[in-house]
Amino acid sequence: MHIKSQRGLSLLGVLVVGALAAFVLIVGFRTVPVVNEYMAIKRIIGILADEADKGTPVLELRRGFDRRGQIDDVSSVTGADLVIDRTGTHTVIEVQYARSVPLVANVSLLFDLHPSTRQP
Repeated sequence: MHIKSQRGLSLLGVLVVGALAAFVLIVGFRTVPVVNEYMAIKRIIGILADEADKGTPVLELRRGFDRRGQIDDVSSVTGADLVIDRTGTHTVIEVQYARSVPLVANVSLLFDLHPSTRQP
């Protein structure tokens, strides 16, 4: 008579795996808005750099960022925060900002972001 050993997770294993999965989901859900905002900023400054290459004044570029930022719900950066460099053949627009995302109690994630139109 062969006795088969049982396979699977114990109750403690299920609780640990569940806690880890919950933590990963919390971090994922909290960081999605930061990534969406970063991608919106990156897209907006790309559009503005193309407009700047066509001769749009700096003040109009900043206003254009503010208008587009309202549509895309950008709250971390304004047009005044943009660094616009027209010294090369192409206009480079960049901005550096930090965004803190609260996770649980007094634990937060800090994102230091630097979207730019500078070619690598």
